[in-house]
Amino acid sequence: MKFNYAIISLLLLISCGGNSYDAFGEKISSDISHSYLSVLSEIQLNSESGKGISLNGEIVETCSKKGCWMKVKMDGGDTLLVRFKDYSYFVPKTSQENKEVIFKGNAFMDTLTVDVLRHYAEDAGKSKNEINQIDKPIYSLNFIADGVLIKK
Repeated sequence: MKFNYAIISLLLLISCGGNSYDAFGEKISSDISHSYLSVLSEIQLNSESGKGISLNGEIVETCSKKGCWMKVKMDGGDTLLVRFKDYSYFVPKTSQENKEVIFKGNAFMDTLTVDVLRHYAEDAGKSKNEINQIDKPIYSLNFIADGVLIKK
């Protein structure tokens, strides 16, 4: 009888362990509603924000000072800057690289100024030389996440 309970417990751990996430911000589902490339083309064509969008990708980098943003590698190879709604929550500052992430919120085109880009570079621990080389704003897709799930 004890053997059966041990087997059942082990099977439950194995089956649940693959979908285990750490949650940050608002509670969100692990369901993905859109592909990155479809969101990018739709927003570029229509110049409108996409609201309530769920995307997934792989974390490339997080803010090393507070965990107030993350860069996520998306399908197609692009990197998306993800910030968090009203700075009401943060993600871990270290050891998140290469982890799968799901996030839900609003996508929009935005210009990141040289000052903002330098600030993010400083947060990421870039050298003074690397920071000073930033001399042009970037117009790109950005994302404000209501909630984030990071795979354990």
